[in-house]
Amino acid sequence: MVSQNSSPARKHYQRATAAQAAGAADPRAAQSGEQYELHAAALWEARRTLKGIKSLEAKVAKKRELLPEFEAYVAGVLEGGQGAADDVLMTVMLWRLDVGDLAGGIEVAEYALRHGLDTPDRFERDTASIVAEQVAEEALARLEATEGDTLPEVAADLVMHLARAEALTADADMHDQIRAKLHKALGYAHRDSRNLEEALEHLRRALQLNERAGVKKDIEKLERELKNAAQGGNAQG
Repeated sequence: MVSQNSSPARKHYQRATAAQAAGAADPRAAQSGEQYELHAAALWEARRTLKGIKSLEAKVAKKRELLPEFEAYVAGVLEGGQGAADDVLMTVMLWRLDVGDLAGGIEVAEYALRHGLDTPDRFERDTASIVAEQVAEEALARLEATEGDTLPEVAADLVMHLARAEALTADADMHDQIRAKLHKALGYAHRDSRNLEEALEHLRRALQLNERAGVKKDIEKLERELKNAAQGGNAQG
């Protein structure tokens, strides 16, 4: 098992050796090297632990606790990797998204999509679809849970992550419903950060992709708000 309480020197060693091995690996083959083997074994143990937890909430909490164990290894692969298949890296991407670490998950997704890496066989969806849907769902959940003066700030932060996820997955082939969910999340995040025209554009796109996206009333409300704002501006002029 990889120690979660590694010293800074140990973490530097893990990162450097992981970067070196990832840089030397054949991109058409699976990742290898001492650090990969160590972290793959740690991942096997972690999965066994997670399998014994029934509660989804408790699973997420456990993943959050386990993730630092793989941080130095992942940083090394992202730094030096050439795109070899890597179950540890891809599982960390999924776990980061599961625990709501959008920046960390998207960081790995950028590497994975650039090199055409697939998620491990036990996951049925492709990388782009998983990234688009999980980032969208996390953003929608956060917006719904946030109230008051902090909402515009939270929404603006989510716009940044959502826009990055959209750009990364723009050319990918995925189900329209998933892409619609991403545009819906972008629409609501723009709306809550008071970028109403951008919000309307994304919500219209969501509806275009999926007529059951649940955004029709929000589109009508935004259209009225923008129309009233334009009329108010004209009256003042």
